[in-house]
Amino acid sequence: MPKLIVAILGVGTLWGGVRADPPERTQENPAATYISAADILATIGNAPEGRVSDQQIRHIDAGGHNAGIGVVQRPPTTSLGAIQHHKQTEVYYVVSGRGTLVTGGELSDARELDPEGQTVRTLTGPSAVGGIVGGRSQEIGPGDMLIIPAGSPHGFSEITETITYIVVRVDPEQLVELK
Repeated sequence: MPKLIVAILGVGTLWGGVRADPPERTQENPAATYISAADILATIGNAPEGRVSDQQIRHIDAGGHNAGIGVVQRPPTTSLGAIQHHKQTEVYYVVSGRGTLVTGGELSDARELDPEGQTVRTLTGPSAVGGIVGGRSQEIGPGDMLIIPAGSPHGFSEITETITYIVVRVDPEQLVELK
């Protein structure tokens, strides 16, 4: 698990850090933000049973953009609800469980999340929820990774066993509060 965590952090940092012009830095050669396997496992262990849990572990200024690491746990369901993050890209690494994730298409019956609400301020940035029309279904399970670009509606149409995944959030406009 520790090698996996380092790989995920590397992907989030590398992907979020690719730009035409290097960002201005207030500190020369900033140190990395370390998140231990114990921190991740403790976060997973603190997830409440039987309901969705999205816990941000860290969200940092990564030099011109923000990057965050969190853990999401979702119980079994057969109901498709979707979300679309307008400015934030997410990378998922599935730790356990199985489900069918639908991505792309169009967000239907969209309702904007409260811009002053905790979800927008601390996790997702500006986002809307609704259903999905069209889109692509993909069964996912332990060890799978997904990159969900900003603007792509996404949601689970079915979760057959409680799914837990690590999420890397790339916040290029620095809209989410730092933690």
